[in-house]
Amino acid sequence: MDHSKKLFKRRQMRVRSKLRDTKVARPRLSVFRSGRHIYAQIIDDAAGRTLAMCSTLDKDLKGNLKSTGSIEAAGAVGKAVAERAKTAGVSAVVFDRGGYRFHGRIKALADAAREAGLVF
Repeated sequence: MDHSKKLFKRRQMRVRSKLRDTKVARPRLSVFRSGRHIYAQIIDDAAGRTLAMCSTLDKDLKGNLKSTGSIEAAGAVGKAVAERAKTAGVSAVVFDRGGYRFHGRIKALADAAREAGLVF
């Protein structure tokens, strides 16, 4: 494993350890970002289950997007995952940025999820 991957893993573990230390037990909104796509899932760590998920690979989103690696695509994923969380009965989550900086696509996804009614 090269140096940058080690640093990323270290940041990822630091973020997740802070999430576990919170007093409120809520599901986790976990985000993964690649060069072409962005993925979001809401995970209940106590039960070890995924409650809702969405990505730019979903058929209903992919057809409406000009580019799957853009800020607009991340916003669409954020809105969709918030709507799916509501149908699963989840209204409040903790945001797991997963070692990524909170800007660009990650921030766009978080802002869209908040606007769609998800609390974090």
